[in-house]
Amino acid sequence: MSYEVVVVGGGIGGLTTAALLAARGVSVCLLEREREAGGCAAAFGHSGHTFETGAGLYASWQPGEIHERVFDELPVEAPQVRRLSPSYVVRLPDGTDVRVGANGEEFAAGLRAAFPECAEAALRFYGEMTPLAEALHRAAARVPALATAPRFQRLKLLAAEARLSQSILSGLGQTAARHLSGTSARFRRFIDAQLQIFAQTPSDSAAYLYAAVALSQGRRGMYAIRGGAAALVAALVESIRLSGGTVRLDAPVLRLADGPGGVAVGVSLLSGEVVEVTRAVVSNLTVWDTYGKLLGSERTPPEARARLKRLRGWGAYQIFLSADEEAARRLPSDQVLSLADWQEGADFDAERLLFMFSAAPEWDARAPAGKRAVTVSTFTDAAQWFTFHEDETGHEEQDRRALAECWERMHAALPELGAGVEVLETATPRVFYERTRRRLGMVGGVGQTLEAFGPNSVTHRTSLPNLYMVGDTTFPGHGVAAVTQSALIVADEICRRR
Repeated sequence: MSYEVVVVGGGIGGLTTAALLAARGVSVCLLEREREAGGCAAAFGHSGHTFETGAGLYASWQPGEIHERVFDELPVEAPQVRRLSPSYVVRLPDGTDVRVGANGEEFAAGLRAAFPECAEAALRFYGEMTPLAEALHRAAARVPALATAPRFQRLKLLAAEARLSQSILSGLGQTAARHLSGTSARFRRFIDAQLQIFAQTPSDSAAYLYAAVALSQGRRGMYAIRGGAAALVAALVESIRLSGGTVRLDAPVLRLADGPGGVAVGVSLLSGEVVEVTRAVVSNLTVWDTYGKLLGSERTPPEARARLKRLRGWGAYQIFLSADEEAARRLPSDQVLSLADWQEGADFDAERLLFMFSAAPEWDARAPAGKRAVTVSTFTDAAQWFTFHEDETGHEEQDRRALAECWERMHAALPELGAGVEVLETATPRVFYERTRRRLGMVGGVGQTLEAFGPNSVTHRTSLPNLYMVGDTTFPGHGVAAVTQSALIVADEICRRR
């Protein structure tokens, strides 16, 4: 078979790209190795519960933002969403809760109460950052492909934000920590915790402008999706098919099929079949897997190989819980980001200090009556889960130790849960690798350091002129909204909306 475009991988990025192209009249085929689409966003079921493998926080569902812009083109309705209030709560080591949400006065009062030693500096940090974040949101709405936009386009965008242009330009080369002067070590840990979740790196390495956008999302508004990310996946699959596109599941792709002049002319499947393309191949694999597996290391330019070695990502260790409804109600929010220790005078330790507790909302419990589906996520070094074991008992023992540690940390931080939670299953980076084939089972994309942000971003373009990338390891970064924007960027480059 031959198509204009083949999309390799059925995560949110690949599905959105295929849905947009199919709606624009392009002959497109999406190939997914698993028996269901979704990638990292695929639902996980156990004992009558349906779990999300993310935090259950979704940004940019407001009118006029990226999701409305995409679904405006598609022949299906967007999934139902509800705004969260608060967006999430950060629980500090002393038990203080800081509610992060759109209510500015409540948020300011929370900062003053939690950080009296530097309240004004903390408020100034957010006050300086918020206008920059709003300017960057406006710029992305005008020109989604900011990282590859021509210079004259970027200059026009700066001119439109004349009052902030100097701050934006200077912020390009600065970390978030540069702007935390005058704040306490305690407040910096509060910022580190949020940046680790939303930018995959703490303040001393996070690019300031990315940090501004990431930290603004909770205050602009976060949403829950009825049915979770799986509902978004189902809508995109339906859209592709209604628009005449093809979705092939259980169709593992091995590599690109070469053509003259280094242009991709198709992809070779594990079955031996070759699916031909006339316009482009879109990879929804990670940047490491796009080059290492799809393109192949022998065809990867030396500069790209060197870059791939420098890029860093995280693995996740997750516990899937059944929570009693009453226990979930005792918490200050369905989403609680817990910081276990201030760890002053030491480097931020994401593996020991953080976990994210994410309960399905009461109006969409995804569990038997009286229960809620809960995902608890922690950071882990993915590589350590792939050390050699003579048999599976080594991995099982590592899993058991991680569960015991995370269980103890969770109950210490959230005593309200009491005996109202039960472990149903766990997931390690090896489990994520088996489900997604992402390198080392890493999830969440690339840490948004200065080396991976702005002009240094990994963009949708590759070393081949008709091979593109979408997903959380490319610009603009981590999260479903960013992945959706990456899909719009690629779809626009291949075939703009008529």
